[in-house]
Amino acid sequence: MSFSIKSKSAIITGAANGVGQAIAEKFISSGANVMLVDMDEDALHSRYTTEKKTEGAVRLFTGDLRQKLCQANLISATIDAFDRVDILVNAHRQVMVTDALDSEDNSVDTLLEQNFFNSLRLSQIVARRMIKQAEEDPNVSRTTIGSIVNLSSIAAARTHPKLLAYSVSTAALEQMTRSLAVTLAETRIRVNAVAIGSVMSASLKARIDEHGEDEQELKDHTPLGRIADPAEVADTVQFLASDAAGFVTGQVLSVDGGRSLLDAINIPTH
Repeated sequence: MSFSIKSKSAIITGAANGVGQAIAEKFISSGANVMLVDMDEDALHSRYTTEKKTEGAVRLFTGDLRQKLCQANLISATIDAFDRVDILVNAHRQVMVTDALDSEDNSVDTLLEQNFFNSLRLSQIVARRMIKQAEEDPNVSRTTIGSIVNLSSIAAARTHPKLLAYSVSTAALEQMTRSLAVTLAETRIRVNAVAIGSVMSASLKARIDEHGEDEQELKDHTPLGRIADPAEVADTVQFLASDAAGFVTGQVLSVDGGRSLLDAINIPTH
C-alpha cells in the first residue's frame, strides 16, 4: 500500500509555523494540492508562495476559524481551487499557562474553543463534503473516501500543574477523534490523531528560548535522548493521511521519543 498523497487535496490548519508548517511543507513536497490556513496572514504569506513550482497546487487562506462563516468560506475556497477535499489536518494549537485556583482565569474556555471546538466544527463540515463527493463520484475508493488527522499532545494523558487548560483541551480532542472515527466509519472516513511530545514545536522552542535549562531536562527524560524535528511529526501525519493507513482509524499515535512511557516530569509537554 502506498504512502503517497500525490494529487490528493488537503486542508492544513496552523500552517504558518512550527509543526503545522512542517506538515504543510511535507504535503507540498509530496505533490498534494494544499490549502494552507492560519490566522497570521503575514507569517503565512512570508513562508509560502503560490507561484512556486510544485507538483501540486498551493493556496493560502487566512481567517479566524472560530467563526462558522470563516469555516464555510474555507471549504468554498478549497472546492473552488481543487474541486474536492480528501484530507483535513487540524494542526492549529495554542498553549497557555493556567492558574488552576484563579476563578477569573479563562484559559480553559479559550483553549477548548481554539484546540477542540475549532477542530470539531471543521471536521464536521469537511466530513459532510467528503460524503457528498463520494455520493457524486461512482469511481471513488471503496475503502477510504477521506482522512482527518488531528494534532494533539501527550499532555492529554499527563498532569502538569500549569497546563490544566491545554491538557483538558487535548484530552477532549483525542476523545473527539475516537468518537468521530466510530461515527464516520460506515461512511469510510478515517479519523486519527498524533500526540506530540519532545518535539521542537513553536511553543516548545519559545519556552526553551526563555528557560534554556528545560531543553536538557527534556532530553534526559526522553528515552531516545533528543528532541524531535517537526518533520518527524509530518511523516506520521502523512502516513495516517495516506492509503497505507487504510485500516487505521480512531487511533492516537504518540511521536515523543518514548517520553510518555516514563513518569511525568515537572515541565510542560508540547
